[in-house]
Amino acid sequence: MQYFRSSIVVTIIGLLLAFYIGGLYALYITALLAILEVSLSFDNAVVNAKILETMEPKWQQRFISFGMPIAVFGMRFFFPLLVVALASNLGIFETLALAIDDPHAYHEVLISVEKIIYAFGSSFLFMVFLDFIFDEERDKKWIKFLEENKVIQTLGSVNNFSIILMLVIGLILASVTSNLQVTMAYFFGVLLHSFIASLDDFFNMNGVRNGVMGLLYLEILDASFSFDGVIGAFALSSNIFIIMIGLGIGAMFVRSMTIYFVEKKTLAEYTYLEHGANYAILALSVIMMVKIFYPVNELIIGTIGITFIAVAVIHSILEKRAEAKLQPISVEK
Repeated sequence: MQYFRSSIVVTIIGLLLAFYIGGLYALYITALLAILEVSLSFDNAVVNAKILETMEPKWQQRFISFGMPIAVFGMRFFFPLLVVALASNLGIFETLALAIDDPHAYHEVLISVEKIIYAFGSSFLFMVFLDFIFDEERDKKWIKFLEENKVIQTLGSVNNFSIILMLVIGLILASVTSNLQVTMAYFFGVLLHSFIASLDDFFNMNGVRNGVMGLLYLEILDASFSFDGVIGAFALSSNIFIIMIGLGIGAMFVRSMTIYFVEKKTLAEYTYLEHGANYAILALSVIMMVKIFYPVNELIIGTIGITFIAVAVIHSILEKRAEAKLQPISVEK
């Protein structure tokens, strides 16, 4: 429970603020938004934990202390304002006034640039999955017909194959959409991931990830996961403060779960949890790409992610029990 104390405190404060803003209805919507955020980002917590395990303890703590304001005020409040401001050629304060006085117009502008947001998020998350699937140091395999596939292993050994693949997909996307902004956003996601990965390798010391690079990577990863939640939240509320509070509560719980996973060595306990999270990332990446062309309900996204996680956990438990049964036999021999 100690890992979730700060999340519980933030939840109580957030719910009180929501009640003050809009009464019981706002309280209910805030709770729904928090649940939505956790369901969409549970796999994010698993991947975050894997990255945090390679960082120094002080940076693990800074992930909460420094990263939380960025996650809540930056990605759930300031970022949508910035996107709408750029799309509508308004100033930040003018955009804030628009969000408060005419939330419908604010939402319409945000929707008008959602394809750009999805293109960036899709490419960044797909690069994250490619890092996983082409990781030659990963011993444990889960979906073996993919992870032990000779073709995939061969392609993974080709220098910069991930970049080549993303380039091909990007050119196809450019041809299909004929939208320069969408194409640029897609390639910016690829470029940003590659840039951070390069700096991370450069500053990596004996397997310990550089704190600044790790924190930056985690924040961008969090941003990629939060896009669906921020845009989809308008289906429940047009009040940007209620949206920020609800998604912020969810983000706080996701970060608390991340720290819990690190401290309790959950990834070691549940062997395939990391695998399930990365396949959930693949699904989210594909869905975000699809959403450039067709709408997809956020509930479908959350369900797919949780399903991958649940199956991975169940498989981990079953395999661990099977190994425990075989252990006495091997000892007798």
